[in-house]
Amino acid sequence: MPGPVIWSGHITFGLVTVPVSLISAVDRDGTPLHLVHTAGDCYGRIRYRKVCEIEDREVPEHDIGRGYETADGSIVPISDTDLDHLPLATAHAIELLGTLPAEAIDPRQIGAASYYLAASAAPAAVRPYVLLVEALARRSQVVVVKFAVRGDRERLGMLRARQGALVLNALRWSDEIRSPAGVAPSPGKVDEEELAVALDLIEARSVDTLAEIPDLTDHYGQALDAVVEAKLHARDLARPAQSIRGPHPVDLMDMLQQSVRDAHADRSSTQGPAAQ
Repeated sequence: MPGPVIWSGHITFGLVTVPVSLISAVDRDGTPLHLVHTAGDCYGRIRYRKVCEIEDREVPEHDIGRGYETADGSIVPISDTDLDHLPLATAHAIELLGTLPAEAIDPRQIGAASYYLAASAAPAAVRPYVLLVEALARRSQVVVVKFAVRGDRERLGMLRARQGALVLNALRWSDEIRSPAGVAPSPGKVDEEELAVALDLIEARSVDTLAEIPDLTDHYGQALDAVVEAKLHARDLARPAQSIRGPHPVDLMDMLQQSVRDAHADRSSTQGPAAQ
């Protein structure tokens, strides 16, 4: 089921405009852990309340709006109507800046926010929407855009076609990306034989789609349920049979070659006899 409409506007595609609505593309179903007061085995819930710092009292949601703080500390109230009439083109339109291959996007810039751009129900608006989807799909390219959602700053985005729909991923601006200085080790000489086996390992693990990767499931919730169940019944918790190995002296080539053999064996077992 599609979520609620966050924003409505249009895509500017040259001289063509495509009316769209912005809808979140992801469900945020988190693990049900809460902050609690642990002293004295109290375990009362810790909640965040919205308190007015002038009147020193909790304020209901319907009495909360937005305000801009000036340099002298005074507050200028900003209403939703004010935001709807921002003198900013991208407040009402997703502005197409250019197209490029998806691999040209720095993966560090791709943010967590992901949206669908839903087509307008008007028959005249469907045709340009479908046209843009088909054009992007055939070129296998993405569109870099600028957009602004109410109450937020102007943002960079990546627009692509996916299963007949337009998907918008928020991108971070280039100046938000930290340099890897101090993270990447100093360049060293690479053993060509080891490199060849490392490339074999990457190839052995290569797939065309995420659906081909086995067990692509978040097991954190199940593991947390097991912890809760064990604590409720005062039972020892069963530990995983094999923990993640830490760094220790090994023959790197032996480990690479064994990893390649394991990868081929895993692929054979998941594909079945017919694919061998």
